[in-house]
Amino acid sequence: MKNFFKDFKEFISKGNILDMAVGVIIASAFGKIVTALVDNIIMPLVGKLVGGIDFSTWAITIGTTVNADGETVPLTLGIGLFVKAIVDFLIIALVIFLVLRAIVKATEKAKALAGKKEEEPEEEEAAPTSEELLTEIRDLLKAKSEDAE
Repeated sequence: MKNFFKDFKEFISKGNILDMAVGVIIASAFGKIVTALVDNIIMPLVGKLVGGIDFSTWAITIGTTVNADGETVPLTLGIGLFVKAIVDFLIIALVIFLVLRAIVKATEKAKALAGKKEEEPEEEEAAPTSEELLTEIRDLLKAKSEDAE
């Protein structure tokens, strides 16, 4: 049993698990923001554009059923809620796409910069030593004196 708790403690203390937990919490909060945006801004605008339809109440009645109280109630398909869920999904998917795209581009740019740093600069020719310069001067003077003769 001690090994179980020890292993569990190691599992929880790993950075990846904590990062994932933070990601889930942030994603949950972001989902609420997107839902509020869709419910309160986007869907009323879309409803206005398509003739004043309130998507939250848009449903198709396919029959009736009896509820727990014994009352006969209409059996409906919540088409409007389904459309709203699709809009929620599309907005969240778009944001995730944009974030991942930015991360990929930043990663590629970082790799390109790291690649440039890793490349060794071209070796410049070493400056000639004094002996090499003197030898070259001697050879030039010798050639000049031979030409003069």
